[in-house]
Amino acid sequence: MKAKTRGSGAAQPGSGALLITVHAKPRSPFSALQRQSDGTWVARLVSPPVEGKANAELVELVARQFGCAKSAVTVKSGASGRIKRVRIAGVAVAPGERGA
Repeated sequence: MKAKTRGSGAAQPGSGALLITVHAKPRSPFSALQRQSDGTWVARLVSPPVEGKANAELVELVARQFGCAKSAVTVKSGASGRIKRVRIAGVAVAPGERGA
């Protein structure tokens, strides 16, 4: 049975950080980070899931997408799995969600 995941975009109150759920797909033919309709993200990673290479690529990809430093991105849970919770410090909302 598949576990249900909460949508991303959950700002941590008072922390100035965003916590997102990412489904990692290592060994993809290209790198990309795409938001899904349920609020989660799919990360297509060229790197294989060995010795932290895919996680390092994920951190770079998230930092580029959210316009922050790599040091602001942390894999909080799921480092050895495909479903990951990623914390982005200094970001309050996901790209494309800023109010009008």
